[in-house]
Amino acid sequence: MKIAFIGGGVMGEIILSAILDKGLSTPQAISVSDIKKSRRQHLQKKYGVTVTDSNRLAAGGDVVVLAVKPQDLTTVMAELNGQLKAGQLVLSIIAGARINTLCLGLNHNQVVRVMPNTPAQIGQGISVWTATAEVSQEQKEQAGSILKAMGRELYVADEKYIDMATAVSGSGPAYIFLFIESLVAAAVNIGLPADIAKELVLETILGSGNLVQKSGKEPARLRKMVTSPGGVTAEALNKLEKGGFAELVLEAVVAAYNKARRLGD
Repeated sequence: MKIAFIGGGVMGEIILSAILDKGLSTPQAISVSDIKKSRRQHLQKKYGVTVTDSNRLAAGGDVVVLAVKPQDLTTVMAELNGQLKAGQLVLSIIAGARINTLCLGLNHNQVVRVMPNTPAQIGQGISVWTATAEVSQEQKEQAGSILKAMGRELYVADEKYIDMATAVSGSGPAYIFLFIESLVAAAVNIGLPADIAKELVLETILGSGNLVQKSGKEPARLRKMVTSPGGVTAEALNKLEKGGFAELVLEAVVAAYNKARRLGD
């Protein structure tokens, strides 16, 4: 599979690395364009791929991965407008960039829109994606194979779910990292050594997530099972509830969702 990356940022590199690790393509069949010379040098040295500062030169793949920043999209689309050929699949990971905007800006209608997340860099990501009607079954399989190289993938028929996924799974790792930071800091505050606190918190979060996934039980039921009336856990949860924990999470997700939608305006 010949693949061209327009943009060599962090998520683009994660996808590139996954593709090579899974043997979906070879360094000789991959080209990357980036405006930063340092990024081009890094990607060429680490992965052996072809690099260029020209988006047009890089856009010759069977799959063209759009991985630029949202603020650079208009310029990139103007450069690529009319340059893409029938049969080329455009795979966009640009937050907020709607399919209609991409199709019009590129003058190309074989487009897949994806929202991946950062755990993809260890093969445990989740990517939510959709495609235009013009994307063939073979192209969907190509897109699916790329996304599976990074973890799980979930196809949705309606594009509206992509902005929702952006607020939940796309931004979600940052919410979890913040909670980890806060829980570790609280553990240190009550006297636990930092290394012990970090290990306890990480294993607790990993184990809890796996328990939800493998037990088949709803999180609310598992929470009730570990919460004895009047006990230690109940005391802690009472503080979280009084502090509006659930409401804050809701407000955060709604804010992220609204921001994602505004990016597409």
